[in-house]
Amino acid sequence: MTQAARGHLAMLVFSALVAGSFSLGVMAANHIAPTALTAARFAIAAVLVGIAAALTTGIPRSAFRAPWRYLVLGGTFATYFVLMFYGLKTAQPVSAAAVFTLTPIMAALAGFALLRQVTTGRMVLALAIGGAGALWVIFGADVSALLRFQVGEGEVIFFWGCIAHAIYTPMVRLLNRGEPAVVFTFGMLLACCGLVTVFGWSDIMATDWAALPGIVWITLIYIAVFASAVTFVLLQYASLRLPSAKVMAYTYLTPSWVLVWELALGHGVPTAWVLGGVILTVMALLLLLRDEH
Repeated sequence: MTQAARGHLAMLVFSALVAGSFSLGVMAANHIAPTALTAARFAIAAVLVGIAAALTTGIPRSAFRAPWRYLVLGGTFATYFVLMFYGLKTAQPVSAAAVFTLTPIMAALAGFALLRQVTTGRMVLALAIGGAGALWVIFGADVSALLRFQVGEGEVIFFWGCIAHAIYTPMVRLLNRGEPAVVFTFGMLLACCGLVTVFGWSDIMATDWAALPGIVWITLIYIAVFASAVTFVLLQYASLRLPSAKVMAYTYLTPSWVLVWELALGHGVPTAWVLGGVILTVMALLLLLRDEH
């Protein structure tokens, strides 16, 4: 398997795991402050990834050269996750996932600005199709709502978080100095945990952790282990092997995976009209993944 193929496989798994955080996040978001939940997830994820790094590649002192890199990356990704859970207080899982699919467009712009990665004509077409599909889902297939540009507050909050996520992807390649993906992820997670803990200290201390309902703990363990520790490594791994726009192209699968999660959790699915927008996002993914040669 080529390095590029491995990057694609990593992102396929990434998209499935990320989708679960939307369905579970909606169920837990109103029971705990977003900063408290995010700080806890980063603390657990940092421990897990740190152990994995120590047992595999090791954590050389050289990995912590220029520690400001981890603060920049950690702050960027922490912004995404905090705003995600603020948004999920009111946004629905599928519409939030559709907002997430706008990330490739922003990642392509960030990739050009930071790394001069050129977006080809086919990629522009795919991004346009995916963006149209995302908007169709976000507005619930309601043309009048689209024309009035009526969008929920939760979706708007999450959109700003997605901008941070898009910037993060090319910055991984820009700031990595040869560190293995798991070691680089560990440094970023430590920075994330520290920054969110300082920012959300009052929320963390005000949270009655013993009284939290079971769904919060289920969500916390899932997002810490699968949607944080595992996906961070997968994203770092893929970002070092694929262009930023193609890495983020896999976000177009997220609404489809969310539908699977919603069915599995017994929440049903949206109307057939809304599903048409999801189909457009899948078409965009297939276009983006075609070999340019």
